[in-house]
Amino acid sequence: MPTARESLLRAAHAALRARPWTAVRMVDVAASAGVSRQTLYNEFGSKEGLGAALVGRLVDDFLDGAAHAVTEAVGRGADPAGCCAAAARWMLRTAREEPVVRAALTGCWGARTPLPAARPVRSPGAAGQPALLTALLRDRAVSGLEAAGPPPGAPPPAGGGLPGEAERPGLEFAYEVGLRLALSYVVAPPGAVRDGADGPEGPDGGTGAGDAAVADGAFRGDGADGAAATEGADVPDGEPCGRVDETVRALLGRR
Repeated sequence: MPTARESLLRAAHAALRARPWTAVRMVDVAASAGVSRQTLYNEFGSKEGLGAALVGRLVDDFLDGAAHAVTEAVGRGADPAGCCAAAARWMLRTAREEPVVRAALTGCWGARTPLPAARPVRSPGAAGQPALLTALLRDRAVSGLEAAGPPPGAPPPAGGGLPGEAERPGLEFAYEVGLRLALSYVVAPPGAVRDGADGPEGPDGGTGAGDAAVADGAFRGDGADGAAATEGADVPDGEPCGRVDETVRALLGRR
């Protein structure tokens, strides 16, 4: 059974899916979570505290999901370049479907989303600093690669093998370049401006039917459902992920 805090974060996330954060009411969040408004204030102190906790949770889930995407890619026999492309695919899909993650990656916060705290619990300062968040994403992706190890019975991957102590700096550099390349597609997605649209979020601040996919995967802890769904699911991401793969492969090949 979820704790009161967990239930409140779920309820706040659901409310944010339905309306801009400025229109979310604390009394409605408490009622949806099945707790008193006093319990809500005891847990978070204020609406700003609730919003900052929600941002921190969604960013942490995003980072965990990237590591899981890399681990799954290793299990499918991907080499390090392919694993970075898997992390890039996770970034692109999540940024497209989760406005809070998109805001954290781009630094563009507005009425649609709550504001981050100065120091989220697990990722200090990351939600308010896109460069730091990208570095943390790189670290989680590399850690996911290291944690997975080679698939049972499989030969070492062709793209440079799994990282050893001496190889890690070069791998981190290649992954950061690849993920920053993917981030450029978040900041300026191809074909994002369409007649009658007000940018990636659309005229009403929503993000379309894809929202439900990340909403279902949020707060699961390991990002398993969302990471599994990325494989072959996002045709528009083929070009940027292919470029990430090529770039990381070229950089690793120089080692």
